[in-house]
Amino acid sequence: MLSFTRIALAVAAAIAVVNAETHTVHFQNNCGFGTPTLVQNGNILSTGGDFTSNGPLISAIAYLQTGGCGLNGEGCTLIETTLVNPTSPGSGSSTDISLIPPHTFSVTSGFGYFDGCDGAGADCTSPSCSTAFMNPDQTNRQVACQSDNVNLAITFCD
Repeated sequence: MLSFTRIALAVAAAIAVVNAETHTVHFQNNCGFGTPTLVQNGNILSTGGDFTSNGPLISAIAYLQTGGCGLNGEGCTLIETTLVNPTSPGSGSSTDISLIPPHTFSVTSGFGYFDGCDGAGADCTSPSCSTAFMNPDQTNRQVACQSDNVNLAITFCD
């Protein structure tokens, strides 16, 4: 009986690992300058390489560090994201582009989900882009995704 219990626990643990939540943020910098930067709670998670979160990635920001951006993307085009598996309708991932001051247009920036919600995303190609938040009331600018383990590609100068 003891061996059956151990086997059952091992199988349960293996299933939990297989079903673990992960999300990857991938950068494509076509500008020829700058450093793609991913930040969460003041901690730099990536400076251009793919970043994989083992679990939800909550309230992360990304921008192309051109030398004029603050740690929280001040002075630059900002991409804000939360990547999380949905637990109820409408509770999944959400990403947007922000030009709410102190953020300002710096380079063409865009994002798109992949491995779920493929084709959903946004691009900002000018200081007046209609896909970016210009003030906090524009919640319709958020792009949602209700797929488990969705990933995000961020492109600069696309």
